[in-house]
Amino acid sequence: MLLKDKYRINILGLGEVGSALLTGLVLLGRDTAESIGIYDIKQANTARCEAEMNQIALARDPGRFPAVKIIPGEDELFDCDIFIFCASKEVPGIGSGVADVRMAQYKDNKMIIEDYARLAARSSFQGVFAVVSDPVDPLCKAAYLASGLDHKQFKGFGLGVMNGRALYYARRDERFSRYISEGRVFGPHGEDLVVADSIFNYDDEISRELTKKVVTENLRIRHAGFKPFIAPALSSGALSIISMLKGEWHYSSNYIKDGEGGAFFGALNRITKQGYELENHKLPNKLTERLRRSYENLKKID
Repeated sequence: MLLKDKYRINILGLGEVGSALLTGLVLLGRDTAESIGIYDIKQANTARCEAEMNQIALARDPGRFPAVKIIPGEDELFDCDIFIFCASKEVPGIGSGVADVRMAQYKDNKMIIEDYARLAARSSFQGVFAVVSDPVDPLCKAAYLASGLDHKQFKGFGLGVMNGRALYYARRDERFSRYISEGRVFGPHGEDLVVADSIFNYDDEISRELTKKVVTENLRIRHAGFKPFIAPALSSGALSIISMLKGEWHYSSNYIKDGEGGAFFGALNRITKQGYELENHKLPNKLTERLRRSYENLKKID
């Protein structure tokens, strides 16, 4: 991906996450979005989002927000610099009893994303294929393998909200407070997430406790009777994508390969003129071992 002043952004899927992400891009994308294209299999939903987004305005600055346009058909989905995949077959309902809501969506969403990945290849897509739908990291790998495109074109956006949730608890419990200035999140947007309370003064017990709170936060919101989509759409989606486009540090997943396969693995990174740059620190052995196990578990998902 080449850094540029503004980007043409297309979004597939305007459900709860997709529409919230779109709202974030409209409100915050003045300096990064040349245009935002939207597409959903429900045409009425697409028309509604186009109308509502283009009716967001300031009294004395009518050109402040990027224009939102309807993409006429799937053949034009990849006429853009960044394609954002927010489509999903079905999210388990509140009270469904599903323990791992993210992985429950994998089989159906894998079939959907593979179809669009192959369409990206047929369209000779040269931009970034950004995955926001769950489970983010396995879907990235499925899309990459189905497409035959360069793995550097695929990025997963699920880790930003995990950082947000870790900060939420760090601000409310002194035991976790080091996370605010020294902490990091790594790995997938799911069960194998790794939260480090500090990368400089790592405490394994505290970090594991904080990890559990972050991983299960979505269930806490669901038990209260709500689907937790606002923070993921904004922290993992709109804010992280805008940071990526500006060349700023952000959380997203990139493909890591070894002699026995590979997986999309999340960490703090940025895009430079020379390519992707991962944050690089010498990490404690206990933390490194947690990261290794997380990576190996991700590799096993087909």
